[in-house]
Amino acid sequence: MKPEQLRESFPSLNNKIIYFDSACQALRPKQVIEAVKDYYENYPACAGRSSHQWARKVTEQIWQARQKIAKFINAKKPEEIIFTRNTTEGINLIAHCLKPKKVLTTDKEHNSNLVPWQTLGCEHRICRFDLADFAEKNKDVDLISIGCTSNLDGQTIDLDKIKKNKALLLLDAAQFAPHKRIDVQKMNIDFLAFSGHKMLGPSGIGVLYGKKALLEKLPVFMTGGGTVRWTTYNQHKLLPLPEKFEAGLQNYAGIIGLDAAIDFLEKIIDQIPEHEFELNQLLTEEIRKLPIKILGPENPRERGSIVSFYSDKMSSHQIALMLDEISNIAVRSGQFCCHSWFNANKIRDAVRASFYFYNTQEEVKIFIETLKKIL
Repeated sequence: MKPEQLRESFPSLNNKIIYFDSACQALRPKQVIEAVKDYYENYPACAGRSSHQWARKVTEQIWQARQKIAKFINAKKPEEIIFTRNTTEGINLIAHCLKPKKVLTTDKEHNSNLVPWQTLGCEHRICRFDLADFAEKNKDVDLISIGCTSNLDGQTIDLDKIKKNKALLLLDAAQFAPHKRIDVQKMNIDFLAFSGHKMLGPSGIGVLYGKKALLEKLPVFMTGGGTVRWTTYNQHKLLPLPEKFEAGLQNYAGIIGLDAAIDFLEKIIDQIPEHEFELNQLLTEEIRKLPIKILGPENPRERGSIVSFYSDKMSSHQIALMLDEISNIAVRSGQFCCHSWFNANKIRDAVRASFYFYNTQEEVKIFIETLKKIL
């Protein structure tokens, strides 16, 4: 992988920023920007409704994107791909349609995989983010719902070693899908949700995958235009998958942009993990010498694209502001929507530096030198 060449596809990097906040939102390449622009300028119509040429093209583009995403995660059928706004909506859809009685999550979940279960009022068990505690607590649950890669510290749970027993498995893959290949058939995943904005796609577009047999049995989450075959004043008939879950006009520009993002990622995704490890290793080795505490596993290979840390000398927000002011380095500071973990561990907040394939070792070295000046 040659990140210097890949960077040429990202106009926002011309602003001389060191962008270490891709766990929040990835940058967009020209190909994605142009695809969205092409839709708005040349065929800005609705899909699946009108019969004119613009509408036909949008419909074809949306179906093409559905097929491409299905292939990207090795789903059996394109109908197993449901378009959502983001991972959060996908998890909520499953929560409110499936209504499980007993759910197991881990102690490092994003609020989007915590609050829905609290709101639902089901029996909610929480295990540590390790296989031993997981095995102890998953024996009689209806649903296992886990973020397979934590946005807190980048740790990934070994999906091949998860024993589901009779439970269904819902994966929050928001931090996994942008970095590693997913094979939903090989991994025996029942439901999977991820966001386009973390994998080069536009904001406001997400994907929910579900096994066809399971999705067909689920009641709908939202209904209305686009979800029904016909109505009378007192009856209606729902459309089959995937339309029955896609109420109202969809984010066509977002879907078309995500289609272009998948094209970009498909060419390089197998090279991404090793590149991110090299960056993580370089940063980890140097900042261990500073007065900070790194969150998560000590081995940088186990933290993927993320290095989260805090210092007793200075607040995380102040560190982030100074990184920005001194060297134009963009990082995340705070609790990363993992308030529950921070509160349980009595840690106020942290700084999170998160890489992607367009980041370089030179940027990491600038980060290290700037951090030394701050601390």
